[in-house]
Amino acid sequence: MRKFMKKAAIVACCVALIGGVLTGCSKSDNNKDLNNSNSNNQGATNEPTKAEDNKQGNKKLSGSIMLVGSTSMEKLSRAVAEDFMSKNGGVIVTPEFVGSGAGIEAVLKGTADIGNSSRNLKDAEKEAGAVENIVAIDGIAVVLDKANTVTNLTKDDLIGIYTGTIRNWSDLGGSNQPIVVIGREAGSGTRGAFEEILKIEDQCAYANELDNTGAVMAKVASIPGAIGYVSLDVVDDSVNAASLDGVAPTAENIKAGDYFLSRPFVMATKGAISEQSELVQAFFDYMYSEDGKAIIEAVGLISID
Repeated sequence: MRKFMKKAAIVACCVALIGGVLTGCSKSDNNKDLNNSNSNNQGATNEPTKAEDNKQGNKKLSGSIMLVGSTSMEKLSRAVAEDFMSKNGGVIVTPEFVGSGAGIEAVLKGTADIGNSSRNLKDAEKEAGAVENIVAIDGIAVVLDKANTVTNLTKDDLIGIYTGTIRNWSDLGGSNQPIVVIGREAGSGTRGAFEEILKIEDQCAYANELDNTGAVMAKVASIPGAIGYVSLDVVDDSVNAASLDGVAPTAENIKAGDYFLSRPFVMATKGAISEQSELVQAFFDYMYSEDGKAIIEAVGLISID
């Protein structure tokens, strides 16, 4: 009997020991499962991190940009400002129109992010740190009042009119009517480009020197015998735009190089674009994108390829 009891006790111990081992294994497996689960969960928490990274790659822009300068670039500046802001709800783009020279001065002083200039930068401006970023090409239209019968002018005709050696439209095949010479104020990018192309800087005899494009359009439209020059993109039915050397002022003719009165539209920065704020760099990315080119062409300008 004692022997039987001893054997029973040993069997009971073995059963308990095996059970404990199995239980331990089960707990170990559970822990492994838990660890695997945690590991998987850790992987799951990495996904949002990647998503966050992607989100950061397309993160929302915010802040403000000041565009200051050329009145000739008003139509372009307002159009790109509106479109850029519509695509970036946290951004405010504020254009101001004070003339090309003042725009370059503002960007050099740091009171503007971008200086709009409707002419190439001068050597002195470049030496001071301004960088010339050409965003579009504009034609300069020579506009006449609607009653003027002259429809074509040569380069020599323009030089004669603006330097005062040709004073009556009858000398050019038109009616016996005095020519009223309208131009822009000193510092205007349009005036600078116009006089530079014709090589008549500081030789012009103006009847009126006006400080914005709209005033030139209104003056020419209202004065019989008047002549003026404006950005091609602002020409409307209130005036006639003359052909030059037999070439009409159209985007196609300017692209082909057949229309001689054309100039660059510049958005100058102090230093290279890569040195500007993230927001300003994004604005230039937009200007040179297909969206930006579409706006440039929609306002009558020629985009840069």
